[in-house]
Amino acid sequence: MTVNSRIAFKRPGRFFIDGEWVAPSSTQEITVLSAHNEEIFAVFPEAQAADVDRAVAAAKAAFEGPWQRTTPQERAGYLGAMAAKLMERSPDLAHAWTNQMGIVHQMASFGAMGTAGTFGYYAQLGATFPFEEIHEPSYGGGTGLLVREAVGVVAAIVPWNAPASLMSYKVAPAILAGCTVILKASPEAPSEAFILAEVAEEVGLPAGVLNVIVADREVSELLVRHPNVDKVSFTGSSVAGRRIASICGERIARCTLELGGKSAALILDDYSVEQAAQSLTGSMTLMSGQVCASLTRIVVTQKRHDSLVEALAESFKSIKTGDPYDAGTNLGPLAVKRQLDRVLGYIEKGKQEGAKLVTGGGRPPALNRGWFVEPTLFCNVDNDSTIGREEIFGPVLSVISAKDEEDAVRLANDSIYGLNNSVFTNDADRAYQIGRRLRSGTVGHNGFRTDFNIAFGGFKQSGLGREGGREGLLPYLETKTMLLDKDPSHIQR
Repeated sequence: MTVNSRIAFKRPGRFFIDGEWVAPSSTQEITVLSAHNEEIFAVFPEAQAADVDRAVAAAKAAFEGPWQRTTPQERAGYLGAMAAKLMERSPDLAHAWTNQMGIVHQMASFGAMGTAGTFGYYAQLGATFPFEEIHEPSYGGGTGLLVREAVGVVAAIVPWNAPASLMSYKVAPAILAGCTVILKASPEAPSEAFILAEVAEEVGLPAGVLNVIVADREVSELLVRHPNVDKVSFTGSSVAGRRIASICGERIARCTLELGGKSAALILDDYSVEQAAQSLTGSMTLMSGQVCASLTRIVVTQKRHDSLVEALAESFKSIKTGDPYDAGTNLGPLAVKRQLDRVLGYIEKGKQEGAKLVTGGGRPPALNRGWFVEPTLFCNVDNDSTIGREEIFGPVLSVISAKDEEDAVRLANDSIYGLNNSVFTNDADRAYQIGRRLRSGTVGHNGFRTDFNIAFGGFKQSGLGREGGREGLLPYLETKTMLLDKDPSHIQR
């Protein structure tokens, strides 16, 4: 049953498998609580091994059936129709996002429309992407072709922090490529996946092309291990990503991994500390700091360390923590109590290891319901300390001092992660030159920046592969070389 009246799910007690809403194999359920008030938001079934097998079987049958013979243009048509319906459902996606992970609703309302935009982008890409290229053979023969074909059955595993956006960057390119998908939603945030299933049903997406279940870690691993899953696309923690990579490696299954980060903001000496502080404060409140690419390590030269800390502390005073539906709020709660406990544990660890707590560090006294934590600032942080090295996933910034610009680059790169960095300087040439030395998948200039329409992903333990844009389609395709005596009839030179 649905408990919260903000979203009217059609069949919340069933899974979407093989084009139908099917009864789960057990009575196990997942109860989702609203992050800001701890009230029941919705109840969904929890998948077991039998449900995984059923979903994989449906995806495999669909892939081996007529779906494999559809054209990119036909598949793009489905994506375009889904984009239109997702735009209509963007208010529901926004309510789901706010309740499940605590994002301020004003931002959720804007961001939810991006899900439709992603499906629309890949619908348009279907008209221009070179699924087949003509080459001249090097060693005889009349025609060489490089064709790109679907990798097969895809397990798309999404986390709880931005489920609608992240599922769109997996499901849309997979469908355009000609794959079939089992979308495995997070138990903390299943709503968006069920909304997508309703949209797929409404536009008549062929049975088995998209299948939706929700499961916890143990059952999810069965999906990763399943011999009929050709590719796993995972977004989540680096710990889980290492496990998935090792499992896929055992059977040479394809995988893309978008994992954690400990991203650095390098504040060069020519840039205003007040401007930097305002920018960093604003980006820290984004999704309550529950962003893998968040700029949480602030690297500044020693001579400007104290002035930057003072500017940040002053800027933090503008943050209003509270009800995410309140128009004046700019920092909502964390998603679940487990995450609150984790963040508070890191804050305590930071104090124990000698970092100076400047502001924040606990729960807001006036907010005794919901999983709220104060915006927290540490200074004099050692880059080798726990809070200097590990991903906290909350509104916590650590200021680290560098001897000079060269040392700042060294500190930024001294991490197991390499997802996102930013260079704060008034000189675009310096931003470019330093950015080329930073080992991260994205480098911004004067602020937190990412662009999934170009590509998003990480170096080192921040992941494998890229999502978004043209680059995000490639992992769902296999390349095949064909060497023919002469042109097939469909080729017009």
